[in-house]
Amino acid sequence: MRIYSTFRFGILKKSIIVAAFVMGGGIVQVMGQTARDFNKLIDFSNSLHANRLKVSKDTSWHKIVVGANFNQGSFSGNWSGGGVTSAGIGAYFNALFENKVGKNAWRTDLQTQFGFLKNSGQQNRKNQDRIFFDTKYSRELSPKWTLFANVNFQSQFSAGFNYDLIVDSVKVKKQVSGFLSPAYFTQSIGFEYKPDPYFFLNFAPGAFRQTIVWDKDLYPYTPDQKNYGVPLNRRIRYELAVMQIVANYNRDITKQINLRCRYQLYSSILDPLNMDSRLDASLTAKVNKFISANLSAIVAYDEDQSKRVQFAQGLNVGFIYIF
Repeated sequence: MRIYSTFRFGILKKSIIVAAFVMGGGIVQVMGQTARDFNKLIDFSNSLHANRLKVSKDTSWHKIVVGANFNQGSFSGNWSGGGVTSAGIGAYFNALFENKVGKNAWRTDLQTQFGFLKNSGQQNRKNQDRIFFDTKYSRELSPKWTLFANVNFQSQFSAGFNYDLIVDSVKVKKQVSGFLSPAYFTQSIGFEYKPDPYFFLNFAPGAFRQTIVWDKDLYPYTPDQKNYGVPLNRRIRYELAVMQIVANYNRDITKQINLRCRYQLYSSILDPLNMDSRLDASLTAKVNKFISANLSAIVAYDEDQSKRVQFAQGLNVGFIYIF
């Protein structure tokens, strides 16, 4: 009986040693596998395995652009071709911040621009003026679709004037706009389609927008005396949308050239066929580390501002710094 027990214990002991050796060798072998070999050991087509082994990404990214430009032209008094001596200066500050933790992401975009032009014999006139702020939280539903909540604000820094207004046969300038006059504040919740890092398309049913004209004295001189759609003796107009669509494209098409476009369509629930549209496009080319050329354009249609399509364009060459 004792001999049998000893023999049985010896077999059990050897089995444990062999098992430990095999397991140890297996561990060493697995630890030494490449990523490609490791994929052979686990069936990643099984969604259960894929979800358990998925590691949530935590990324953050930012881009800040500061720039200034200057343009000047002068003519002698007897210049036969005619012309007006002028000088202009402008500056802009853009910042883009993105942060993603797992399925949650936050994106904030700030764009500011201001410039003025001085023609000989005339007062300073602004030729660039913009405030654009957009912040958005999104929750990933699939690799290309997310649920988002967004807040957007657009206005300008300083007063704008109509220099062609004639009152009692005398040409005068009258203020037609200013800071918060008008301004557009929009809140929206919807779905975002993002097939590529440089492009996304937002669909927001039920977006809510406030149009602000804080200066009540502007009404007589606003385009077509519409006061940007805000009722008289009020400062804010509230609108609920049937649908708001925003498409955004921002990509370095070459190492030195960046193309940026943003299109917005807003359809009010009170008049869904009267849709407001605006396209902002900008093409920036870097000459070297500190010099760039920028071509920008804006195309807009909003019956509360004008019954005709509005267009603005600018070309600037100047200093740029990106960090």
